[in-house]
Formats: sequence, structure tokens, C-alpha cells
Amino acid sequence: MSNMQIELPKDAFSRVNTSSKESELITRPSITFWADARRRLMKNKVAMFGLAIIIIITMLAIFVPVFSEYTYTKQDLTNTNAPPSREHPFGTDSHGRDLWVRVWVGARVSLAVGIFGSIIPGLIGIVIGGISGYFGGKVDMIIMRFIDIVMCVPNMIYIILITIYIGTGPVALVVAFALTGWMGTARSVRGMILQLKEQEFVLASRTLGASPANLIFQHLIPNTLGIVVVSMTMGVPSAIFQEAFLSFIGLGIQPPVPSWGQLANLGISVFRIYPSQLLIPAALISITMLSFNLFGDGLRDALDPKLRM
Repeated sequence: MSNMQIELPKDAFSRVNTSSKESELITRPSITFWADARRRLMKNKVAMFGLAIIIIITMLAIFVPVFSEYTYTKQDLTNTNAPPSREHPFGTDSHGRDLWVRVWVGARVSLAVGIFGSIIPGLIGIVIGGISGYFGGKVDMIIMRFIDIVMCVPNMIYIILITIYIGTGPVALVVAFALTGWMGTARSVRGMILQLKEQEFVLASRTLGASPANLIFQHLIPNTLGIVVVSMTMGVPSAIFQEAFLSFIGLGIQPPVPSWGQLANLGISVFRIYPSQLLIPAALISITMLSFNLFGDGLRDALDPKLRM
């Protein structure tokens, strides 16, 4: 077979642009850790469903008491224990008060106690865990032994004793949660700080003269926010349940201010005759706790660097 030479026109080819500006166009754009976490969270349909339920419940808690013609204290003794109707979607209680309004006012209280009862202990745990992990030595030993001793007794016992001593109400519950709920977060943050403080960026900052406070709050703690945010999110349903339990046994929110636990306590006395008065607040407690758990699971997966692609 004879060799055949094919001549191709010069205009059939074009020179590849090798400039740095053009070469960047064919590479994958860089994305920050938090932007990637948000993208993965948005793709998690189960987590987004939980977040949507949380938003709906929050909006109802904000706006229903504002626009309703009834208040949570208004009584109508001529219309007690009424079944659900167009005028009273959840019916009325034994004093003729509209349960639709009382349930959503109670949602305000339960959500506020749950959220602040998770955020404030989380912030305390971040600070104490950061100090313990950074300084180590005797400081770490004293803090960890104190936590070990305190955690030998269930938190609920401490919360009950604190509420008996300082009184009941939303503020008292948040204070009780803050004093007893920071230890788990502190241990988690302390473990991460022990690993991070030996990293090169910390050693470089220390060499450049950064103070311990600067290292802890500007370099170390920000790198633990992922696990802390997840811990706070997962702590909200626990705080809501604890508030509901305390209100149910009479140590939480006191009348006339309603909460889901208090409404369940009132509903249990008439459960056999008017079951909706117990089932409605119980169902809302369960749905809210499930929604926060679903969202927390999705947030944990989104912030897990091992799952980043």
C-alpha cells in the first residue's frame, strides 16, 4: 500500500488559548465549605421537608394569635368543650377558651423555650470546651472531672430542682436548661480543639504572637461550628420535650400562659370524653420534634466533610 499524504487546510485548525484566564474556564469553579454544605442540604428532600414543617408551625404561631378575633384568655362559659368547628377549628376547652388560639400561643412558648434552651447551653459549651481543650493540663482535668461528676445524675433531676428553687415560667426553664445542658457540647468542642490546636495554622498564629483568646475565638472555635450547629439543632426537640414534660407535671409554664405541655396536661383529664384536647397538642409536639430531627440529620450530613464531593 502506497503512502498517501493528505493535505489539510490551515484554517481547519485554531490555536488553543493557553492564557491563565481562559484556562480557568474549563476547570470546576471553587466553592467554599459553607456554600457546598448549603447546596447539599438543599438537595436533601427529607431535611427540606422537616424545615418546611418548622417554618409553617413558626408562621402559624406568629400570625394566628395576631389575626384571630379570640384571645388565649377569653372565656365563654356558654360554649365549653365544644367540638372542632369552622368558628373554633380545634374546639374549646372546659372554660370555653378557643383552643385554636391557645395551641398557637402555646407554640410560641414551646418553640421559644426549645430554641433558646438549646442555643444558650450550646454557646456556654463552646466557650468552656474551647478553654478546656486549648489550655489542657490541670484546667482540662478540672473541667472534665467536674463534667463527669455532674453527668452522673440525669439532667431532668437538676432541671426540676432548679425550677423548684428559682420558680417556673419560660425564663426559669431557659435558665435551667442553660445551667444543665452545656456539658455535652463542651466535651465535643474540647475533643475537636485538642486535634485542631496542633495544626499548622494554629502554630503559625501562635508564632506570630496571637493571644490565647485570639486563637480560641478566631481560629479554633470557628472550625468547630459545624458540629456545634448540628448539636444545637438536635437539642431543640429535646428541650421542647423537656418543657412539655415539666409543664405536664406542673413544674413548667403556669396558667394562664399556655404551652403544649400544659395543654396536654389539661386535656388528659377529659381525654375519654374529649380526646382532641389531648391529641392535638401531643400531635404538634411529636410533629415538631420529628421535623427538627429530620432537619438536624440533613444538616449533619451536609456539614460532614467526609461526604463532600
